[in-house]
Amino acid sequence: MKTLAQIPMHKKMTVLGIAEGELKPKLLEMGLYPGKQVEVLFKAPFGDPIAVDISGYTLSMRLSEANLIEVE
Repeated sequence: MKTLAQIPMHKKMTVLGIAEGELKPKLLEMGLYPGKQVEVLFKAPFGDPIAVDISGYTLSMRLSEANLIEVE
């Protein structure tokens, strides 16, 4: 299983799912749902936070949040 946190910059991936927990509803509201294509645009030093493109808008998230998102 690969997570969004493990993906190199500028590689497009598809969201497979989000781990269960209190952040899942928040991530779904931000557009990170299964089948959605995402691309990592930026990683800060030490990898936290990261910026991803989702449907033409940029979303910044913590590495801990990105680790909850399974991609392929």
